[in-house]
Amino acid sequence: MIFKPHFRGAILVAAAITGLVTLASPARADRCDDSAKELANQVDRLKVNFRAANVVYLTHPLAKELSVACRGDKYSIELYAKGDRKPKPEFYALVGSMAAIVFTVTKDDTTTGATRCLKRMGLLRGDKVAMRYRRLNMECTRTKTDASIVITRGKDE
Repeated sequence: MIFKPHFRGAILVAAAITGLVTLASPARADRCDDSAKELANQVDRLKVNFRAANVVYLTHPLAKELSVACRGDKYSIELYAKGDRKPKPEFYALVGSMAAIVFTVTKDDTTTGATRCLKRMGLLRGDKVAMRYRRLNMECTRTKTDASIVITRGKDE
């Protein structure tokens, strides 16, 4: 007697269970997409440009580059903004309002932190400044033509 296993029935049962599990789990939007949509709705002249991997790129007339990134090695969410070497007060206000929305901190606190970080760069402290303000990590960098700020919140906070 030859033993013929019937795998067709087992495969159909496994496929049915897999289909039910995928249909039963709720569809969740990514935090980056939610943050980018909320930013675009609340900040004037801000547009969502495109998404690549876990980064959503944004555009605004006051900034050269803007992006929101999620789930890095050491952070849960990151806000990146790049502007002129000597930023204008409007740029500080833009970064402050975006950080307030993304990190759910008051706008005054985020604007103050971003302004302090960007203004500390110079002859005495150099072109790279890292600081912590209101449980947010801020790192400002300056080149000959640009100044940028990266605001992150750690995974454990």
